[in-house]
Amino acid sequence: MPQDPEGLIELLGGEAPFCDKLDQLFSAESVKSEGASADISGLIGQYAHGNEPGHHTTYLYAFAGQQWKTARLVRQILTTLYSDRPDGLSGNEDCGQMSAWYVFSALGIYPVNPAAGVYVFGSPLVDEAKLALPDGKTFTIVATNNSPENLYIQSAELNGKPYRKSFITHADIVAGGELTFVMGPEPNQAFGTAPEDRPRSVITAAPVRRDDDTRRRP
Repeated sequence: MPQDPEGLIELLGGEAPFCDKLDQLFSAESVKSEGASADISGLIGQYAHGNEPGHHTTYLYAFAGQQWKTARLVRQILTTLYSDRPDGLSGNEDCGQMSAWYVFSALGIYPVNPAAGVYVFGSPLVDEAKLALPDGKTFTIVATNNSPENLYIQSAELNGKPYRKSFITHADIVAGGELTFVMGPEPNQAFGTAPEDRPRSVITAAPVRRDDDTRRRP
């Protein structure tokens, strides 16, 4: 349900029960039943990173105001479930999704619902990256104080101004500029906590109005 995390949060009884369910998923015993699909691989609890349709799951904490838990899990996956060995992918590379998750997550952002034009923050693995954009523009992502221990976002800036949201929009990226993360060893549990600072599954494109329909009516 990457298209409606808010609906799932409501269905499960609110943010606290929702996060409890996620906690249980990632902490359950990693046991597979007999005859289980080969895609059930790369296990953290009962989360299977080898099963690409669930790749958004680690980022769902941010929708409930707990971005720091997303950061912890994303960095764990980046550093333990990928390598440069022949078996360096923890799942079947269907159409490049295993690698796409790594590239996005290494930058510190991930499109949970690409149609919404929103990228949720995780834990950047690289210290700096420059994205080449049309018309000669660039978008730079910088992670200061980044290290294996400093995996949590303490604060962020967008084009030199404080940025409190735990996500960034596609429109912000393609406009060009610089996103800076300040990293640290302990979670800043206040980062991205306010409802207005959390990612949302709202589609950014304007909906088609019913009264604009010019088709002939009987």
